[in-house]
Amino acid sequence: MSQRILHVDSGRDWRGGQRQVFLLASAQRDRGLEPLVVTPADSALGKRLRAAGVAVSAVRMRAEWDLNSVRRLRALMKTWKPSLVHAHDARAHMLALAALVGFDVPLVVTRRVPFTPKGRIKYGLRVARFIAISGAVRDALVRGGVTDDRIDVVHSGVPTPDVARARDWRTELDLEENAVVCGLVGAMTGEKGVDAIASIAAALPADIRRHVHLVLLGGTRQRALRVGGLDVRRMGFVEDIYPAMAGLDMLWHPSLAEGLGTAVLDAMALGVPPIAFAVGGLPEIVEHETSGLLASAGDSLEFAGFVSRLVADAVLRKRLGDAGRTRALRFGVAPMVDGTRAAYDRAVATMRQR
Repeated sequence: MSQRILHVDSGRDWRGGQRQVFLLASAQRDRGLEPLVVTPADSALGKRLRAAGVAVSAVRMRAEWDLNSVRRLRALMKTWKPSLVHAHDARAHMLALAALVGFDVPLVVTRRVPFTPKGRIKYGLRVARFIAISGAVRDALVRGGVTDDRIDVVHSGVPTPDVARARDWRTELDLEENAVVCGLVGAMTGEKGVDAIASIAAALPADIRRHVHLVLLGGTRQRALRVGGLDVRRMGFVEDIYPAMAGLDMLWHPSLAEGLGTAVLDAMALGVPPIAFAVGGLPEIVEHETSGLLASAGDSLEFAGFVSRLVADAVLRKRLGDAGRTRALRFGVAPMVDGTRAAYDRAVATMRQR
């Protein structure tokens, strides 16, 4: 009998965590396992999984102590009889804990944020294994009281992109031939560094700034604006993200709280050199001065200095981009799936010993 994995993810929107669940469950199905993914009704993850032929069950998950959600999960466990439950976010973690009361089924929890966790119940021994997406996330779990021997570090994985034609931003946006197109990818929130754009732009020398154009690939709004004297174009959510990213000259990733940074990995896989703050798991994937550039956390002046270097040096952009392609291969989907399966095996062994 193949292993049955009940994944639980409470996210409604399509963000990095939901993409990782999609890649993991799809790969598990292709390897002969039986994943069933529980998501909210009409979630972006659920829609994509159904289109890919992966089993999905809809459960409304409004809060961590949603008793109706707990009852629905318990009913699903009784009928489907999973070998293991894998929770992918904080709300799913709490709901799965409550639903598993009385069940002798291992619980695995993925932790994606580098913040020190709180809560004796949530991080107690009922969780058989924690999967940390980076060493930085593992360290945060240890600071919160989780012993290192209960944690597996499994880096998020990204597929090797296949782009027939990169998006031509210079033509599309009617830019000058020598324009340098930078991009910021992901949810357009303060935690992802959107608030830092103004200070970075203002720190750019005027002769550099006039050649730089920044496109924001994510969010819901579409508009052109000026930020810190810089030309910025909001493109909203971009479905076909790889060609859009492949058309960039460099990626900006000014996040100050990053578990790992799959947008950075995507850029590297496409040969687009990233500039990021050295926070969270980013130093684990970006080799400074080899496959990208890392500024000190929150130092907009240093970040802007790296932007100026890449604007002025196309040879350096290419060197970093080429090295990034090679580096990104170490963070593929297959190693992520293998590492997760190893964590599952340890979780099952742990439950048998109790």
